[in-house]
Amino acid sequence: MKQTEERGEVKRPSLALGLTEGLRAILELGTYFPYRFLTKNEGGGDGHPVLILPGFMASDFSTIPLRSFIHKLGYKVYGWGEGRNYAHTDYIDLLNKKLERIFLKHKEPITIIGWSLGGIYARQLAKNNPCIIRQIVVMGSPFKGVDKANNATWMYDLLKKSKIITDELDEKLLVDFPIPAPVPTTAIFTKEDGVVPWELCLEDEDDWHQNIQVRGSHLGLGVNPLVLQIVADRLNFDKSNWEYFETGNFVEDLLVKAHSQ
Repeated sequence: MKQTEERGEVKRPSLALGLTEGLRAILELGTYFPYRFLTKNEGGGDGHPVLILPGFMASDFSTIPLRSFIHKLGYKVYGWGEGRNYAHTDYIDLLNKKLERIFLKHKEPITIIGWSLGGIYARQLAKNNPCIIRQIVVMGSPFKGVDKANNATWMYDLLKKSKIITDELDEKLLVDFPIPAPVPTTAIFTKEDGVVPWELCLEDEDDWHQNIQVRGSHLGLGVNPLVLQIVADRLNFDKSNWEYFETGNFVEDLLVKAHSQ
């Protein structure tokens, strides 16, 4: 499936979408537990390591449901372990070292899943370490324009004023962020995103890069059953056999799985 959206002027997500992000994420969290019960996805994974990176101002706490889901599938799951994500650029160096430690421990390529800003880090890590990266999955990550209008700008500005954030983004990084990583990449986005413009979350599609649209909020991506189903599928692939995810009727798929239990 090819995404060929025309990209004109990118606008900030609407105020209505931004104001309802929290409520919509809570509703999506309410669907997470029925999904886990109905599908009973446990085991079957090949045990390869998976590193999961949270979004701006989030921590490993925000990825607990996603990490639990992937662990139950049968993979070795790692959180990022750096506390709250304050968007420091030195996180990339710290994560490069973490990747090396994980690889030395397991002796096999690593899948990285990044949520929002975490997905931007994931792409940079894959560019720095393509030989030890199996694939990446990014969720609502505005890599095409991190300095463009979004509904989290006020938070970033507040942290700058309070000196919690002190470093500026390197101009070279801003230029490099949109460049695709040389590994299989799945970019998940939602047009109902109330935090970042969805148009900035799209890869230039080719044999190793795919965009997949889901319905839902930005803050709920880590518990959205549609996202979980995509992640579960993607983890079966590596560089040797990677192929496009075939989008279909997710609701019908869930009902079939539930009926078969």
